Amino acid sequence: MRVAIGQDSHRFDLEHKSGKPLIIAGVVFEGETPFEANSDGDVVLHAVTRAISGITTIDVIGPKTKQWIKEGKLDSRLYLKEALKDLDGRIAHLSISIECKKPRITPKIPEMRKSLAELLDTDERNIGITATSGEELTDFGRGLGVNVFAVITVEDR
Repeated sequence: MRVAIGQDSHRFDLEHKSGKPLIIAGVVFEGETPFEANSDGDVVLHAVTRAISGITTIDVIGPKTKQWIKEGKLDSRLYLKEALKDLDGRIAHLSISIECKKPRITPKIPEMRKSLAELLDTDERNIGITATSGEELTDFGRGLGVNVFAVITVEDR
C-alpha cells in the first residue's frame, strides 16, 4: 500500500473575465462564479492529480500542462488521465476535503463521487468527500476561493 496527499486552491474570478463555468470534481456548478485559472481550474482534479504524482513520483501539473494550456487544452481531466498512465496499482481509497463558503458542496457530493469514480475507474464506495467553511477563518471560508486536499491510498498490483 502507498499513500500520498495532493493539494490545490484557486480564487474566484469575481470579474467573470474568463467566461468559463465553475467545475469541481468534473461537475459543472451552474450559475456560480468560475475560478481564476489558466485551465478550467478544477481544484479537486488538480489535488487528485498531485496526489497521484505523489505515488508515481512523476510531476504532471506544471511540466506538461504548460504546453497544453498554450494549445488551448484547458480540461483538467487531461491532467488526471496523464497522471493515471503511470499509476501501477489499484485505488483502494480517495479522501477529498474541500474548504469553501461557496458554492454549496454537500448537495453535489453524490454527483462528484460518481464523476471521480468514472474518471479513476474505481467504485464510488472508494471515494469520500467532505466539505467545510472552516468557520470562515481563512479566505476560502470567507468565500474568496476553494481549497482542496486529496489523500489517496493505492494497493500495489
